[in-house]
Amino acid sequence: MTYSSAIEYLYGLQKHGIKLGLETMRTVLGRLGNPERRFKSLHIGGTNGKGSTAAMTAAMLQAAGYRVGLYTSPHLVDFRERVRVNQVMIGEEQVAELTQRLRENLPSGLTPTFFELTTAMAFLHFAESGVDVAVLEVGMGGRFDATNVVEPEASAIITIGLDHQEFLGATEAAIGFEKAGIIKPGVPVVVGRIDGPAWDVIRQTAADRGAPLLRLGQDFLTVGEGPEGFSYRGRSKRFDGLSCSLAGRHQLDNAACAIALLEAAEGHGISVDEASVRRGVGSVPWEGRLEVVERGPDLLLDGAHNPAAALVLADYLREWRASRPEARVILVLGMMRDKDHSRFVEPLHRLVSEVVLTQVDMARSASVQELRETVGSRFPQCHVAPAAAEALALAKARATAQDLICVTGSLMLVGEVKALVRGCGLSPLRG
Repeated sequence: MTYSSAIEYLYGLQKHGIKLGLETMRTVLGRLGNPERRFKSLHIGGTNGKGSTAAMTAAMLQAAGYRVGLYTSPHLVDFRERVRVNQVMIGEEQVAELTQRLRENLPSGLTPTFFELTTAMAFLHFAESGVDVAVLEVGMGGRFDATNVVEPEASAIITIGLDHQEFLGATEAAIGFEKAGIIKPGVPVVVGRIDGPAWDVIRQTAADRGAPLLRLGQDFLTVGEGPEGFSYRGRSKRFDGLSCSLAGRHQLDNAACAIALLEAAEGHGISVDEASVRRGVGSVPWEGRLEVVERGPDLLLDGAHNPAAALVLADYLREWRASRPEARVILVLGMMRDKDHSRFVEPLHRLVSEVVLTQVDMARSASVQELRETVGSRFPQCHVAPAAAEALALAKARATAQDLICVTGSLMLVGEVKALVRGCGLSPLRG
């Protein structure tokens, strides 16, 4: 099997959509000798922030000398971004070989989803690469997510917000119940900035399962104005003068959760010293989240796609505008059809001078006509460009060197624009 044929096979699995349940994963992994049991793991869920937290956790572990697997989703440009060992993407040859092996080991009649088979591939790659620890980001929810077959050293739930309601429920309590599904008996769980009914569900689940609970603001916290300089206070660790390479004040919460997660895992054979914390958090790479990829005008890529993430983006844009009162913000916006378009733009439209509405090359994408009907009137000036390349060109033509072009609304859109900036192709596998 070649890499291209492996991608074609995986692409074909997307027709199975999303299936809730762990039986298929357990069957597939059992036939492979349960590779997920051959390394330690840290399991990270939540609505927003889990990817950044996973990246920071992996960076600190690697700085401490561990061989680290990192599994995240979705990818932006290249499918192989999802599976990394010490920041190196899985090779094309390994994708082809592992896909062939997985396909050959499937029992007759079993139809795994794309995410299930990709997760199994990651576990195999990590086991055969000899990783010491794998940092695993939940794909969606938690209780029935394909990653939830592991027995981690510690877990974390970073935030709870309204997203994927068609699968996870219409309230934060219902979504909290699904996210709390990653809590394992006796396994420490770190909880980020979560309050109200969702917190009540998580707290009760942890109590029922005898899982030690560490809560942001109660058992650990960060103190500081932004990622350029802050302090961490945990149950047993105290670090001053930290800095984070990722933009946005919200990254202080994510950094706090990442450090607390490693604190929680310390009794399970994972130990990271202060120097490794500093190096890891200070140099962590994480693309597509408040990432500036060009200057003059600044081109900002941010994969925010739900109302809670839009608030974080709005905070960043507000600070940016305050520091450059003469400059303008031009928004390039594309979203999936199932997202709450109106609530997403609510905190943003007053900060934006113009919007260019566009759409992603996916069936799930809202059309520019749909976006114009739902949110177009909220902006001072609204333009339409049906393709990402056209939208980016239009935004650049209307911007001056001191302006900011912000591409947001979907990680899929961010991936398309990132490929345009790099001048490279885009994986046919999306989502």
